[in-house]
Amino acid sequence: MNAVVSQESLASPLAADKAAQLQRLLEGLAPHELYWVAARSAALAARGPQPAQVQAAAAATERVTVLYGSQTGNAKRVAEQLLKKLEAAGLPARLVRADAYVQRELAQERQLFLVISTQGEGEPPDDARGLIDFIASRRAPRLPALRYAVLGLGDSSYPQFCAIGRQLDARLEELGAARLDPLAEADVDLDEVAAPWTAAALERARELLKAPAAAVRAPLLQAVPTHAVHDRDHPFAATVLANQRIVSRDSEREVLHVELSLEGSGLSYRPGDALGVWPRNPPALVRQWLALLQLDGDADVTHNGRTLPLLRWLTEERELTRLARGFALAHARTSGDAGLARALEDPVALTALLDTHQPIDLLRRYPAPWEAAALVAALRPLTPRLYSIASSSAVVGDEVHLTVSTVDYEAFGERHWGAASVFLAASGEDARVPVFIEANERFRLPADSARDVIMVGPGTGVAPFRGFVQERHETGASGRNWLFFGNRHFADDFLYQLEWQEALKQGALHRLDPAFSRDGAGKVYVQHRLREHGKELYAWLSGGAHLYVCGDATQMARDVHAALVDIAAEHGGLSHEDAGAWLADLLQQGRYARDVY
Repeated sequence: MNAVVSQESLASPLAADKAAQLQRLLEGLAPHELYWVAARSAALAARGPQPAQVQAAAAATERVTVLYGSQTGNAKRVAEQLLKKLEAAGLPARLVRADAYVQRELAQERQLFLVISTQGEGEPPDDARGLIDFIASRRAPRLPALRYAVLGLGDSSYPQFCAIGRQLDARLEELGAARLDPLAEADVDLDEVAAPWTAAALERARELLKAPAAAVRAPLLQAVPTHAVHDRDHPFAATVLANQRIVSRDSEREVLHVELSLEGSGLSYRPGDALGVWPRNPPALVRQWLALLQLDGDADVTHNGRTLPLLRWLTEERELTRLARGFALAHARTSGDAGLARALEDPVALTALLDTHQPIDLLRRYPAPWEAAALVAALRPLTPRLYSIASSSAVVGDEVHLTVSTVDYEAFGERHWGAASVFLAASGEDARVPVFIEANERFRLPADSARDVIMVGPGTGVAPFRGFVQERHETGASGRNWLFFGNRHFADDFLYQLEWQEALKQGALHRLDPAFSRDGAGKVYVQHRLREHGKELYAWLSGGAHLYVCGDATQMARDVHAALVDIAAEHGGLSHEDAGAWLADLLQQGRYARDVY
């Protein structure tokens, strides 16, 4: 049976004032934070002579490490759930975000559970890039004593589904580690896979640490974290206070500024966080599905022990606007169309299909006789959408503001809609919207308010920077603020133009460099503006500035990253390889942060 080290078991070598200071610092920390403090303290102590008591305690205590890499918060949420189960079972465990993990510790790990997401075209989350590169490199150590399990998170509407989880799982095996369980791959309805994986991980940890199933032991230091009543699974019904268009009537796209009340919710947020919105599918789209498939919306359908009218399943419970490979495969089987089946086996054709089609496009193009129960089972569950918060609570109090681009377009001769954006567009004043806060610890203003801040936000990617500028001005931050904004037309699409102009007058914003891609002879985007001001931009970064990018991950973020590498090479006198490494180091430091989607 493993020894448990209590606070009282080791005589304190601290003077009374230092002991009191330490106690104040530790008060209010969650268990996983306390374990991090303990590990960090142990690492520092290892540099000098260690008391025999500490050596004995460290030798007697094994632990489980739960490591996660997360872009939108899902992997973090699953990892936190596993940690809670481990702690409740009395098992020594720690939770570590990938970019906070000390890479040299990998060789000493014995029990490791990894939760890792895959972004876009098979890329790792930003907070895991350094760790993934290290494990993939020749510098990675052999791991014959490590036992591990990997949970990959992804979205099957992208061809490279769970690619990072697969790479990590295979690479650890190559390094000699022993797999505790087969790789698990979770789609957007992640709880269906994450819940059994977490339960299995708990049992494996019990077996490895020889802990009885009923054992419940106190953590090393007691702390009782508080949790909001409202979260992803228990959203708050926020009242709409304002919903107004902020582009001209001539704009090709509708963009809305939405203000919601969080009064009485107990929810709070910081600049950089996101608001999760549980949408309903557009009524017109639901009617199209029922008519096309000749199904009765009032007919009851039972699935996974729940019985609802089909109309409710399609409106509130099922994903109708995002095509996933799983539904496409099911539709190919139901329709019996050989051409569709072949397309799904071709990576290029599959990518094109998922990028350009909604599920209803398959129904129209490849007719099939769906039954209601089979349809509900084949469709993915509807999931919340995350919107970068466009306000600072220091300025707006218990309100939260969003910048929403309405998805409403023509394709294949038919009108198409998005789910959440159309839901929000139809939510007038006093309507209720189910919401929750999704913290984004990787997208935070610098703790040192004297640091300069550079913000790159084309289109609705400017949303969090409205909150950044509000916060910095309200709190009296002395650092400078530089915004790069981009959109199509100055006259039609300059989001928050009057606010930015007023911020410049007040000194809340020190520089504003917009790029309007359709106003000149050639298209000009934010990456072009970055290159134009490359010398000064590099000087800001060399002087300690923090850089933030928000918006489209598919093209914009890549183009901006490439521009930054070129700027560092040109104005820093670096090779292209060294410039890339310099930027990667900024990312690892948290001085280059991205909120891309």
